[in-house]
Amino acid sequence: MPTMDWSDDAIVLSARRHGETSAIVTLLTRARGAHAGLVKGGFSKRTRPTVEPGNRVHASWRARLADHLGHYHLEAIHSHGAQLLDAPDRLAGLSAALAVCAAALPEREPHPALYEVLGAFLEALENDEIGRRVEAWGSLYVKFEVGLLQELGFRLDLDHCAATGATEGLVWVSPKSGRAVSREAGIPYENQLLALPAFVREEGAVAQSPGDVLQGLKLTGYFLERHLFAPHDQHLPQARARLVERVLASTA
Repeated sequence: MPTMDWSDDAIVLSARRHGETSAIVTLLTRARGAHAGLVKGGFSKRTRPTVEPGNRVHASWRARLADHLGHYHLEAIHSHGAQLLDAPDRLAGLSAALAVCAAALPEREPHPALYEVLGAFLEALENDEIGRRVEAWGSLYVKFEVGLLQELGFRLDLDHCAATGATEGLVWVSPKSGRAVSREAGIPYENQLLALPAFVREEGAVAQSPGDVLQGLKLTGYFLERHLFAPHDQHLPQARARLVERVLASTA
């Protein structure tokens, strides 16, 4: 009987124990999106480091039929998590990004652009110049979630005011439409709107404070929950909640 097989570069999103030592590993592959497979002995002492979430790997997958779970052979390329063991805040950012992707992405649906964006975020976390300030790497994380929403068909329209068409003074987002609202148009409805930090709209911009990052996380978290998790009776991953807690602690 013919077999199915392919090879691709990938990022480890999650690994869970299967049996005594094997692991079911979910990867974000460059060409095939989120894809699970069995790694025999994945939780053995020898192989465990290879399946750590955040690792970049070269994956070879093989199965009898395309819809089978199949088996992975993984070759480690780089461990982002290992580089961040002494940076718990940034490690929380890494864990949150991986957990949100693992929970939100449809299995075997290609998202090559998201693969590149996630990879760029993980690389940025290792940059000490960026990593020294939660405003810097936190801004990148929020923009990663904005990109994830867009990639999955829920783009936030942050270019024009939903009420007036204005392009200046956009400080809120409508929770119903996901469209920006200007300060002038939104004042009567301020308590019903989500804050829109300036850095979210501007390419290359960075949050001015950890509080701005928290506002950005509240904004993206609302729409992630509404569009990607609530329809499946799920909630945002705990890893993301821990990230919010760490950013909140940095404001003290």
